[in-house]
Amino acid sequence: MKSHHLRTHRSDEHLAREGQLAWQLAGVATDPVELDDEVVDMVVNRVIDNAAVAAASLARKPVVSARSQALAHPVSIGGDGATVFGADAARRTSPEWAAWANGVAVRELDFHDTFLAADYSHPGDNIPPIVAVAQHLAAGRGLTGRDVVRGIATGYEVQIDLVKAISLHKHKIDHVAHLGPSAAAGIGTLLGLDQETIFQAIGQALHTTTATRQSRKGEISTWKAHAPAFAGKMAVEAVDRAMRGETSPVPIYEGEDGVIAWLLDGPEATYEVPLPDAGEAKRAILDSYTKEHSAEYQAQAWIDLARKLHEEYPLILDDPDRIESITLHTSHHTHYVIGSGANDPQKYDPDASRETLDHSIPYIFAVALQDGTWHHQDSYSPERAHRADTVDLWKKVSTVEDPEWTRRYHSNDIEEKAFGGKVVIKLSDGGEIVDEIAVADAHPLGARPFAREQYVHKFRTLAEWVLEEAEIERFLDLAQRLPELGPDELGGLTFTAAPGALVGVDIPTGLF
Repeated sequence: MKSHHLRTHRSDEHLAREGQLAWQLAGVATDPVELDDEVVDMVVNRVIDNAAVAAASLARKPVVSARSQALAHPVSIGGDGATVFGADAARRTSPEWAAWANGVAVRELDFHDTFLAADYSHPGDNIPPIVAVAQHLAAGRGLTGRDVVRGIATGYEVQIDLVKAISLHKHKIDHVAHLGPSAAAGIGTLLGLDQETIFQAIGQALHTTTATRQSRKGEISTWKAHAPAFAGKMAVEAVDRAMRGETSPVPIYEGEDGVIAWLLDGPEATYEVPLPDAGEAKRAILDSYTKEHSAEYQAQAWIDLARKLHEEYPLILDDPDRIESITLHTSHHTHYVIGSGANDPQKYDPDASRETLDHSIPYIFAVALQDGTWHHQDSYSPERAHRADTVDLWKKVSTVEDPEWTRRYHSNDIEEKAFGGKVVIKLSDGGEIVDEIAVADAHPLGARPFAREQYVHKFRTLAEWVLEEAEIERFLDLAQRLPELGPDELGGLTFTAAPGALVGVDIPTGLF
């Protein structure tokens, strides 16, 4: 890997293309280096993973709303259109709207892959816009499954490299500001575009996807699922404009009035962004990890620890009156984003939105401790959140930052990088229960790492309520053959809901 030095430049300083981060990212996208077999395998896993969580969310209101918006738009005349999860595969829409609908479906349950470093990310959010463009232009450009895999690998590489170096949340900028550029770069790789075109698309995508983090603060709304879908949609549109010769603000990162100077660390700031050298394989996807549980990633290990404690101390944990307090010693990010350090009273409110509860580690730990399990719907139901003994226990859970767990969270050494912490349960009789966990069970270094078998199982389990068995097997067969698919098969990278599965789901109306 090489390190790209990034700083602001005054307007009277000439910063050549080669010195600009957007140009370097475009260079990553145009590098024709072949992919490692394990990267190809992981891309397939994540396509299956995305589809699994999208299937589970098909009847949820934000997903229904986004799907109805997308299907209100016809196929644009430049291609054959793209498919929408849940709809008939023959019913296509314009690629930017397919990216929108599928992006919301993938993101709604907070249940797909993650990468955490200087900032947060869900790099699987790159997949919907890249696949949508591939489906739209497959016939006209002769695009294949191999092209899709290469595009997805670029999207992961660019987003993860940005996340390793540049903190957005520190300045209350939503993490999708790294997704717009990565999706644009991935689409550029998919289509084999030149470096100048991808450079302009990356700049436009970044410029149009910067927004505040209020979407993930306080009373978290349904926009949380829409934000990455919007970034994917903007990336598709940015590539379209760049292909037509339209340009972007330059230099977008380094300019005197650019992103670094006014949105991030200011005119004196410097960053070192890791990027693969020319000819070096794009392997960043292997640094990311998926979720076994539908919750913020920083809650994954805590759910697993709670399940373990449930089995080991059933008599104690079944009675909240025997517990005086529960303190989770954890990283800065966990404490201030999903813990009591956020100072969000909504994180302790039984009437809080589902989006808020999946960002409340006090709630999640209390429920997992009592139930010994976690379910993407049942664990968030109003009935579950209002259970009196749960509310009592929930209020006893707090978090504190531990410098060592913060250090491990930020470590670039995969062997020590951690997302858990230590729990101290003080009992009313004066005793204590103390335990700790570093990574989730499903993490590559966890107790039960996810491999192809687990991804396939996740899809079958989450899709069985809404897809016929034949459709489940058809999709899994196609997805696992992704690297060998021809242009005429890319349209099958979707699924159609079983007849009657979505009957009774209210479809909202709007302008379109």
